[in-house]
Amino acid sequence: MFSKVVLIATVLVAVTAQPQGHEHHHGHASSSQSIKQHHGKATEKHVEYYSHPKYEFAYKVEDPHTGDKKSQHESRDGDVVKGVYSLHEPDGTVRIVEYHADKKSGFNANVKREGHAKHIVPEYHH
Repeated sequence: MFSKVVLIATVLVAVTAQPQGHEHHHGHASSSQSIKQHHGKATEKHVEYYSHPKYEFAYKVEDPHTGDKKSQHESRDGDVVKGVYSLHEPDGTVRIVEYHADKKSGFNANVKREGHAKHIVPEYHH
């Protein structure tokens, strides 16, 4: 029997709804509400709500049976997303990817490898 360690931590920060007066939402969660009264005179009130996206999460997997080792951490505040993930490749190297995304510069990633690749000879079972 193999043991598998999985650690998943999620921290969600509560978002608040705030009225906004503009019509451009650039990927944010929004809703609108119309109120109508039909007592003699009809009136309509249109209110826009905007939710500022904000979160942070992390996870880690270490499975000694399969050799699966990886982790990730990511955070978002509005339109800015930052994160890093790493995974152990079958050749013995570790791939580490740091990434950043925002409205101004788009998505950017920096990929690096640590360690030295080893030639793997498959095991044949007869």
